[in-house]
Amino acid sequence: MFVFVMSKKGLPRPTDSELSILSVLWLRGPSTVRAVHEELNRSQETGYTTVLKLMQIMIEKGLLKRDDSERSHVYEAAVAREQTQRQLLGDLRERAFSGSAQQLVMQALASKKASPGELIEIRKLIDQMEGKGK
Repeated sequence: MFVFVMSKKGLPRPTDSELSILSVLWLRGPSTVRAVHEELNRSQETGYTTVLKLMQIMIEKGLLKRDDSERSHVYEAAVAREQTQRQLLGDLRERAFSGSAQQLVMQALASKKASPGELIEIRKLIDQMEGKGK
């Protein structure tokens, strides 16, 4: 059975450490603490108990779900990567760009050159938003 707790105001903004754990779970799917710990250790030395404690906190925050029906508990992200990305971008847009999507996009594109493939995808998205890509 999955245990899931969500705050009344919606999900909190994940910390950098929490985002690292979420990234592993989005990539691997439902996983044990040990599997998440091993994956995180590939890029940065992290203690097992630190990962466990963070994941327990993430359960309380509503960022993760836990299946405790087996001896080794299995965790998964409570929300999709895209939903979390939209939440983080919305927060950044409000805090750093006074709510301006245009300024956010302009700065994002100016900060690092987009590949030709990325530009094609951006154009497709703009066309769809304008109703041209139907």
